[in-house]
Amino acid sequence: MVTLLTRHIAVWACLATLGSTALAQDPPAPKVTVAAAYTEELIDEVLFIGRGEAVDKADLVARVSGFVDEVLVKDGQFVQRGDVLFRIEPDIYEATLAAREADLGQANANLDLAELELVRKEELLERDVGTEAERDIAFANNQVAQAQVKIAESAVRMAQLDVDYTEVLAPFTGRIGRVGVSVGELVGPTTEPLVNIVRVSPIYVEFSLTERQFVNVLEQTGATQNELVGSATTPDVYVILPNGDELPEKGRVVFVDNRVDPTTATITVRAEFPNERELIIDGSFVTVRIEETEPTEALLIPQAAVQRDQRGDFVLVVGQQQTVEQRYITSGRQVETAVVVEDGLREGETVIVEGLQRVRPGVPVDSVLAGTPVEE
Repeated sequence: MVTLLTRHIAVWACLATLGSTALAQDPPAPKVTVAAAYTEELIDEVLFIGRGEAVDKADLVARVSGFVDEVLVKDGQFVQRGDVLFRIEPDIYEATLAAREADLGQANANLDLAELELVRKEELLERDVGTEAERDIAFANNQVAQAQVKIAESAVRMAQLDVDYTEVLAPFTGRIGRVGVSVGELVGPTTEPLVNIVRVSPIYVEFSLTERQFVNVLEQTGATQNELVGSATTPDVYVILPNGDELPEKGRVVFVDNRVDPTTATITVRAEFPNERELIIDGSFVTVRIEETEPTEALLIPQAAVQRDQRGDFVLVVGQQQTVEQRYITSGRQVETAVVVEDGLREGETVIVEGLQRVRPGVPVDSVLAGTPVEE
């Protein structure tokens, strides 16, 4: 019995010794994959919210009153400048024109008679048969007749304009909206527009730059505000459509406002695009992308290394002692699978890109550079 008890005590002592030895050994450092921060020359870009704005757009209103005789267009139709869109009943205006032309004929006849009378009175005065008073009266009558002719000619032009206005023409090439009237409807200068028309190509995109951004553009291009419009050094402007696709056209700056809006601290800029496929629509919101003219050096790290908490973006840096440090950074735009670091890191510092869930700040790690084969 004593022997058996002695054996049990020996076994327990052995197990206790083994357990103490196991606890005394530190666990192996977790393996992580790291990547070094590197610099690369990039053409910087900035994004803005812009809005499509037609070069020309107008609400077409009837310039004379009358009933609509013909509607010659359909909703959304593309029209050319000078196309007849509507015809308003012309009868009353044509009759008025005929009356004004008759008045002009009468005025011309009166002028002919006044001129003959003036010639006779001048001849009589030369033969000492007539008097100066009679000649003066004839001269005045001739002047009145000339004035009456001019009045009649003006009346004819006004009547002709009214007849011309019975045809409503497209003022420029573009696309019309929804037709607002129908045949037989009474229209006039005070009624609702007949239709609206918008020039679809080319088209403007208007956006705003902050004071700092605008000054940066001027410094990089070496141009003045006036030279920025239409200059060879003007930065390229691109548009990202609402579906995320980039328009395969390059825009050019055609207008820069002459003042900074004090309420927004921005300056308005307008770029013109050919809009050959009509993908930019008047009033639509798009994303404007402007590239700088000269590349600049930027510090980049893999996007996979960046984490975020309530304080902002941070990375886990592996120091020279192979310990982990949490570092908050100021991140910039994404470049493919990398992200620009504006502040918080230096070139050559290594950040963890794989194994983030196995480590915490202050612990040692076994780091392997990304792209290096890991030994099993």
